[in-house]
Amino acid sequence: MAIPFSYSFRNLWTRRLTTVLTASGMALVVFVFAAILMLAEGLQKTLVETGSFDNVVVIRKAAVSEVQSGIERYQASIVETDPQVATGTDGMPLAAKEMVVLIGLPKRGSDQQSNVTIRGIVEKSLILRPQVRLVEGRMPKPGSAEIMAGMSIAKRFKGGNIGETLRFGMRDWVIVGVFDAGNTGFNSEIWGDVDQLMQAFRRPVYSSIIFKIRDSSQFDVLKKRIEGDPRLTLEAKREKKYYLEQSEMMAKFLRILGISLTIIFSLGAVIGAMITMYTAVATRVGEVGTLRALGFQRTSILSAFLMESLLLGFSGGLAGLFFASFLQMITISTMNFQTFSELAFSFTLTPGIIFKALMFALIMGFVGGVLPAVRAAHMNIVDSLRAS
Repeated sequence: MAIPFSYSFRNLWTRRLTTVLTASGMALVVFVFAAILMLAEGLQKTLVETGSFDNVVVIRKAAVSEVQSGIERYQASIVETDPQVATGTDGMPLAAKEMVVLIGLPKRGSDQQSNVTIRGIVEKSLILRPQVRLVEGRMPKPGSAEIMAGMSIAKRFKGGNIGETLRFGMRDWVIVGVFDAGNTGFNSEIWGDVDQLMQAFRRPVYSSIIFKIRDSSQFDVLKKRIEGDPRLTLEAKREKKYYLEQSEMMAKFLRILGISLTIIFSLGAVIGAMITMYTAVATRVGEVGTLRALGFQRTSILSAFLMESLLLGFSGGLAGLFFASFLQMITISTMNFQTFSELAFSFTLTPGIIFKALMFALIMGFVGGVLPAVRAAHMNIVDSLRAS
């Protein structure tokens, strides 16, 4: 004969104060656990969405990022003429030869500097990235010392807003436009004419070539052709995969950090749940004896007390996730370990994170309640009734 579920729920309600305190401890642990996973997910989502599946990024072999890459002009011309490079309505290749460098800029309200990505672009750069749209001002004129900034740069860095001036590469650059790239890493970049920026930074080579592939199913053939060409020392990657790789190191670090912190915090929550359940067993010795005398089996007693502990964990998990969900309204910035540049992104809550957080809460509840439940199930009927 099984003990009704309502029995476990009613006992928790009777001890409202200890229930709330124990569940709050678990909620705090789940909040930390979910927050770290949301942080890693937000970082990865921002970088992955920066890329397009049909775009191909070509960089120097062994280069981890565009910043470390260098492509000679004659190599860029060879890549541009590949038959798998799509053409635009004007009949010209849908390819962009770009330069990427880092500069240090002070943040608004402080003198602290962070690395910011400067990207030299061409006209085709915007066609290849339809998610980028101008929200204020105008596009920089080719051949001029005009630049445009992503929304994150405009909000967070001194001199990054429209009409302001930045000095780098021994020149003054005027910001004439602000662009929004959606939930992508481009929002943390500054764009300008590639030829002018290459002159300013005295860089004779490009950092990367981005182009739209004519037939996506032919990517492997294209990749083999580019990487096997003896005139080239380049490698080709789908743009989405390239940006996924840019996020892997930082995301992995955040997950390891989160799991480590969560394990440490969870020990306290589990001990709290165990104390709560041991107290419940100690104050209900007579009740347990009565249940056994009425014919309830040891397994039913064990299940009832274990259910209480699982309910504690589940309620704590729901509370932790509820408060963690509000983190999605916050945008933070950090240095990407792969590119050493500043990147702004938001916390992202996914069904997978919800599932992991609730499972973690239930595990805490189970671990905290299993020993008290076993003790309750193995009480002697006669001794229990005498204690009452």
